[in-house]
Amino acid sequence: MPGLLRDAGICLDETRNPDARFSPESISRLWELAVERSKNPYLGLAMPDIAHPASFDVIVHVMMTCPDLMAALERFLRYMRIVSDAADIRLVKNDIGHGLTIALVDTGHSPPRARIEFVVLTILNILRWITGLNLRPLSVDFPYPEPSDLQPYHLAFRCPLRFDASVHQIHFSEDALKAELPMANPALAALNDRMAGEHLHRLDAAKLTSRVKELVVRRLPDGDPLRADIAREMCLSERTLQRRLQEEGTSFNELVDTTRRDLADQYLRIHRITLAQTAYLLGFADQSTFFRACKRWFGTSPGDYRSRPD
Repeated sequence: MPGLLRDAGICLDETRNPDARFSPESISRLWELAVERSKNPYLGLAMPDIAHPASFDVIVHVMMTCPDLMAALERFLRYMRIVSDAADIRLVKNDIGHGLTIALVDTGHSPPRARIEFVVLTILNILRWITGLNLRPLSVDFPYPEPSDLQPYHLAFRCPLRFDASVHQIHFSEDALKAELPMANPALAALNDRMAGEHLHRLDAAKLTSRVKELVVRRLPDGDPLRADIAREMCLSERTLQRRLQEEGTSFNELVDTTRRDLADQYLRIHRITLAQTAYLLGFADQSTFFRACKRWFGTSPGDYRSRPD
């Protein structure tokens, strides 16, 4: 596992931090490598019951004390950012009840199928756990053609499956959403609600560096990211942005440089990405500038850094 994390550009020590956030690109790369090395295209469904409520920490405590499944889903959507910023999840009313649509953010390309299937199944298992029922959705939709082997899907979802859909979506009947939860407790729900709100507030107040880094990564292929552009996108003045970054122990220029260095380390491990492409992805005007940056970061040239033994 440490080798897999390293090759995906994820620091092992950071995985022990419950508030750590990893870039969508590195998570997708982790899944790609895991599928490739396991030779199992259905890896996201390989262990249907592995998802545990503890993975969602305080959110599950809020959900399980709600009066019914609909209220629990509303709380889930409200506090999802405690767990991840990389998911766009919505509850949409339709002719047969409600559909929970699930999409993942990945600035590089579409997220690996195994990654999003694992997320969809994890959410469904959380709902099964808080209801105390063998919850069977009306159907689950997948936005790609029907795979050759459906057994992993039937074992995991235990409901009708629909492929070639527009989005990943879990469909629930109105009756299922109105089902009373066995651990419903209004007083405890109010307490958990307040705790989750405070947790979310702390995360929002402390993650400016992560948010800036995500915006920098997106803008790098267009050249040097400008502080004014990043501040404008975050609805902050340049002075406020710089002050808040300083409060978190960094600066805009330092953040751009460390982001480039971390991405360079990741890209140089992927031999199918040429050095010219790497320089472009990092926003350098030419390869000579990239060469000088690598000498400063790693003490060697990009080619020598790539060919070094692991």
